[in-house]
Amino acid sequence: MIAVLDYGAGNQTSVSRALKFIGVEGVVTADRRVIEQSSGLIFPGVGAAGQAMRNLREHGLDILLRAWVERKRPLLGVCLGSQILLEYSEENNTETLGLLPGSTRLFPADLKEEDGRRISIPHMGWNAVTLERPCILFEGIAPGTEFYFVHSYYTCPAPEYVLATTFYGQKFCSVLGRDGLWATQFHLEKSGAAGLKLLENFCRYAREKSLAAGTSHVE
Repeated sequence: MIAVLDYGAGNQTSVSRALKFIGVEGVVTADRRVIEQSSGLIFPGVGAAGQAMRNLREHGLDILLRAWVERKRPLLGVCLGSQILLEYSEENNTETLGLLPGSTRLFPADLKEEDGRRISIPHMGWNAVTLERPCILFEGIAPGTEFYFVHSYYTCPAPEYVLATTFYGQKFCSVLGRDGLWATQFHLEKSGAAGLKLLENFCRYAREKSLAAGTSHVE
């Protein structure tokens, strides 16, 4: 089973539907007992960093996330969930979780496309993702595949945690993390077949880690 963290920040239901579509049991929950019985945890989100962090702290879910990562259990952040894994967000001047080094910044208003056209903020629509380092989440996904983005802020992790990049007026990190702890700036649940494949790869990784650890968690 895969848990989808419920902290009042948006797109949990659409992620749950995507799990169902690929045949994986998923549950939207903030129940610690249910989460502990899961083989992997998905941390999605839409909205503002300040409100998201208030929701997490109010329910002690920031502590849950830190403990989950400290024990090296599989975690996948999505969109806002990727941004608040870092230490700080310019959005609402917010101190965030600090699970990885780095910050989240607002796209500059004067950015331009390669042909000189001024870009619009938020970045909304399909855009190519280029791998910078090997990542098992992209097994079976063609290089340069496009995914669906909706965001005004972008992640700036420490360089060693930049796994993939995208160009929108500037090159920015679109996938960050390390083995077992990943996050995508794009919405994988809205990215068609490629997004579902990425989700399937995460679930397979979580299942294999769970079996290797000798636990009873099943998909």
